Amino acid sequence: GQIESKMAARMSRLRGWSRAQRYGIAVCRQYSSGSAYPSVSLSTPLPGIPTPVFASVDGHEKYETKITTLENGLKVASQNKFGQFCTVGILVNSGSRHEAKYPSGIAHFLEKLSFSSTAQFGSKDEILLTLEKHGGICDCQTSRDTTMYAVSAEVKVLDTVVNLLSDAVLQPCLLDEEIEMTRMAVRFELEDLNMRPDPEPLLTEMIHAAAYRGNTVGLPRFCPPKNVEKIDRKLLHKYLQTYYCPERMVLAGVGIEHEQLVQCARKYLLNVKPVWGASTPANVDQSVAQYTGGIVKMVKDMSDVSLGPTPIPELTHIMIGLESCSFLEDDFIPFAVLNMMMGGGGSFSAGGPGKGMFTRLYLNVLNRYCSYVVNITTVHCIIITREFIQMTGTAGEMELERAKTQLKSMLMMNLESRPVIFEDVGRQVLATGKRKLPHELCELISNVTASDIKRVTTKMLRSKPAVAALGELTELPSYEDIQAALSSKDGRLPRIYRLFR
Repeated sequence: GQIESKMAARMSRLRGWSRAQRYGIAVCRQYSSGSAYPSVSLSTPLPGIPTPVFASVDGHEKYETKITTLENGLKVASQNKFGQFCTVGILVNSGSRHEAKYPSGIAHFLEKLSFSSTAQFGSKDEILLTLEKHGGICDCQTSRDTTMYAVSAEVKVLDTVVNLLSDAVLQPCLLDEEIEMTRMAVRFELEDLNMRPDPEPLLTEMIHAAAYRGNTVGLPRFCPPKNVEKIDRKLLHKYLQTYYCPERMVLAGVGIEHEQLVQCARKYLLNVKPVWGASTPANVDQSVAQYTGGIVKMVKDMSDVSLGPTPIPELTHIMIGLESCSFLEDDFIPFAVLNMMMGGGGSFSAGGPGKGMFTRLYLNVLNRYCSYVVNITTVHCIIITREFIQMTGTAGEMELERAKTQLKSMLMMNLESRPVIFEDVGRQVLATGKRKLPHELCELISNVTASDIKRVTTKMLRSKPAVAALGELTELPSYEDIQAALSSKDGRLPRIYRLFR
């Protein structure tokens, strides 16, 4: 026992000693040359080492969006972002809403013809090979009001990227064989649109046609079958001559230095004559969107479009919309919060509150009518009559705060992606000439009150509904009954309809 006590005491003393004391090693810290290390504190900067620069967080963007307008009216906008790759593109104030004086479908054709042969590149394959050498990809997307040509590639080849973009936008060859291939691609896409099980793209077209009948955003985004043969090089050049002018364009970039982008813009976009000749912006359609309301119906047997052996049951797909506001208006933010409060989604979607399980449409419609309601969503205007009438009441504090938090979370998560930042910068600068930064938008979201929600909801319910219906429509309520339900106190349809009981 005495031996064990002595050993324990010795081990206790050893644990308090350094390695050198335990084993009798003489330690001398020195450089390889033999000179001893200086005895300095860890908080003292080492001699000959540059002073470190530490990151700081002040709640604001370190790199704000920079904007320069060139002599020809073209805007150059950039947002710096750390990384070896950048996303650069040209956005044009041009889309299907501007086709009032032309056969519908030109924007659809231009999207399919993008990044084909140009003055410098003999084919689309040549463009793709050029980009692949630098880890790059290209894409073109058209919407109802914007056409966007974009390239993502290494930062070091910015000059090559801007040169390629300029050539693709201003010097396309539009060869006869390319136009014919585009006709085939458009026909296939139209056929696929009518055969796919997912009805949302077709319903979106129909709801726009009902809401803005025959004008601006109500014009078809996809080329109608009757216009496929009408669109040729001459018609395309006439359209491009009107809408593809510098003052209707923005060169946007993310992940690059602003001055470098401006320099490339001056080099490739300042004094370049387009292949279609001088621009004629005086012919631009300045029509303002006129909301009309109305109904568009399409009876369609969708049981034969199933992807598996079991046929799809007879379903009725309905979109009901009301007039909201432009994204340029102050009420856009309250409408966005209202959208999050309404929520929605598929009956088989999983996840927590971030996926909308606590929103009104999920709780009050999908959970109660899951046997025959498969999917329900709101995108500013798509609603269910009874639930929307109930939104005119005062929103609960917890419900409102959850919707605002979810909206801010979605905004910030989306803006972590470089291509999304690029599109946000380009679209805002194209529409307003400036950009609201994320922290500014979050502040606007935080300021939304329950009275704001009630005010915008009441305002929407004063407008005529726009209705799109697709599928089995034998029990579809009449347009007049839907309108009456949205004007009533409880939003109920007459008892004869059993679609939403």
